[in-house]
Amino acid sequence: MQRAIDLAVENVRSGRGGPFGAVIVRSDQVIAEAVNLVTVLNDPTAHAEVLAIRRACEGLRSFELRGCDLYTSCEPCPMCLGAIYWARLDRVFFGATHTDAAVAGFDDSFIYDQVPRSFDARSIPFQNLMRESALVAFDEWKTSLNKVPY
Repeated sequence: MQRAIDLAVENVRSGRGGPFGAVIVRSDQVIAEAVNLVTVLNDPTAHAEVLAIRRACEGLRSFELRGCDLYTSCEPCPMCLGAIYWARLDRVFFGATHTDAAVAGFDDSFIYDQVPRSFDARSIPFQNLMRESALVAFDEWKTSLNKVPY
């Protein structure tokens, strides 16, 4: 945990990115680590947790991280939470809370508020188009002999 916090502090002091650091560990060995690089990479998905997950998966040559734990300097945002579940990490340890992040100007609560709203009531309107055509991909997936389930 201390390494994740140190990464976050170093990232701020260097002027490179936001105050977030993440470390992925398996069997007491660091598999990957990362810091927030959203503004450096001009990539809104470049959160520390997501980058650490990408690096760990690349290093382990696997799309899932069973047997691994994530240490992160702050409670994960909704995007990172989704990535954590998709990666199938065993456990998550975090330092600061989402409330602490909000006080520092990183308030993700509005995203949580958007999820249960109807498509047309969200702050960014969502519109369902060509559903029947899009379902063909799922039909193909269901019968594919080459699929790798995840």
